[in-house]
Amino acid sequence: MATKTLAYEGNPPVPAPARDSDTASVETEDIHKIVKQTWKGRIWDTLDLPKEERKLMFKVDALLLTFASLGYFLKNLDQTNINNAFLSGMKEDLHMHGNELVTAVSIWTAGYVIGQIPSNLLLTRVSPRYVIPALEFSWGIATLASYAVKSYKALYGLRFLVGLFESGFYPGIHYLLGGWYTPREIGKRAMIFWLAGSMGQMFSGFLQAAAYTNLNGVHGLAGWRWLFIIDAIITLPIALFGFFFLPGLPLQDKKEWWLTEEENKLAISRLTRIGRKGKEPWTKNKIKKLFSTWHIYVLPLQYVLWNNGGIQQPMGYYLKSFNKKPPPVPGRSYTVPQINNLPLPATGIHIVTALFFAWLDDDVFKGRRWPTMYIGAVIMLAVAIPLRVLPLYNNINGHFALYWLVGVGHSAGPLILAWINQINHDDTEKRALLIAMGNDLAYVVQAVGPNFYWKTTDFPAARKGMTVVIIMQVLHILWTTLILYFLRRDKRRAQEIKAQRAAAGADVDEEEDKASSEGEQVDREVKDTLGEEEKRA
Repeated sequence: MATKTLAYEGNPPVPAPARDSDTASVETEDIHKIVKQTWKGRIWDTLDLPKEERKLMFKVDALLLTFASLGYFLKNLDQTNINNAFLSGMKEDLHMHGNELVTAVSIWTAGYVIGQIPSNLLLTRVSPRYVIPALEFSWGIATLASYAVKSYKALYGLRFLVGLFESGFYPGIHYLLGGWYTPREIGKRAMIFWLAGSMGQMFSGFLQAAAYTNLNGVHGLAGWRWLFIIDAIITLPIALFGFFFLPGLPLQDKKEWWLTEEENKLAISRLTRIGRKGKEPWTKNKIKKLFSTWHIYVLPLQYVLWNNGGIQQPMGYYLKSFNKKPPPVPGRSYTVPQINNLPLPATGIHIVTALFFAWLDDDVFKGRRWPTMYIGAVIMLAVAIPLRVLPLYNNINGHFALYWLVGVGHSAGPLILAWINQINHDDTEKRALLIAMGNDLAYVVQAVGPNFYWKTTDFPAARKGMTVVIIMQVLHILWTTLILYFLRRDKRRAQEIKAQRAAAGADVDEEEDKASSEGEQVDREVKDTLGEEEKRA
């Protein structure tokens, strides 16, 4: 029966128990070699699996990935709704005529930064099935309460709670993905999850426009208040869905009610054969070991470089600049609908290319994340450098093309977190910590840095911002190279240790053979002596 449920040629290799010396390449090479790939599997990886395993992964995708994508969509919707509410009457109703909006966003960021690491570490002790839906339910309640605020000070308190409860969702889901999927599967799922958040940011404006148009004044409530109500009405049922259907971790938690006993055993075996580990107790030795590895000092910073190395879309500012008096290009101007609609192809191009990169990462590069890091950084440089040096109005069509391509190379984020999952596959606590650290530090820099190099007054040229993008992408290339150096060094050390153990084992075998041979010689001599004595007797 076991051979029927595994999609592997021959006996699946079991990785040697090497801790920090293990590398992602060892893990990914094994899983890609032992799964026989067909053209169907190149389209979607589970199509190469046998019936039982394919059924298991369909269940996991349908429940985990659906909840994660909907939840992240709503997380970004509830995060950005304050900006739309501010522009739709909240500013006047709450007397926010100074820097109150900036303060509210900063307070949200404070809650978000404070909560990430504790929340992700909690997932190593309490099932994500309970923690993550509880976080979503809590931020949904705080969002709902926002409709009734009478002052911006009350809004401050609620925005802190929204940030605090939302903080654990994104890193928590990435940790959960690493607890279910193998290296040939995780990149695509991480990317789909991430793109759902981008869709949430995009739809927030549409939702606010609809709420203001259709509900403004209904039951005496302003349209911006209805926005918070609608967001909460969408958020809370998804949180309740999670309590019943979001899975925990196969190597840590009890069997899910929607899995059979055989499916649960298969989920565990899928992970153990690639070296994934369950939870371990926090000891002094574990903490000391954690801070003595290069992982904790290097891996989170790669995510920081990526996150702060993207281009803030300047196309809307560019289009609006044609309407200045005097016009930079006489006879050319753009209407408000054009200013809003012409940048939209950039979003579509970004989504398509991000999915392509995820497929490339899992399939063509077989889970080796570093080629995608290099390709993405080179594309970003190819876009940022011309935008930095070219005159704004000499080649308008060329600028349009560059603006539509600003997101093409900026899709590595979820793949970096997938890489962290793979590199630290044998330490679940370290996985949880480093994923949260990367996202946390990225948000800290993101909250401060743009105030200096993405100033509104610098657009549409934004040359300071483009300069920072170029620097960040060069550093990203160097940092990826540094990680590869450490991984290959660790792999080399692991091979040396393995060779030494094999040599030591061979020496032991040789001594045993020698001892056995000597023992047999003694036995023969004793027998010969006894035989001669018997003859003489």
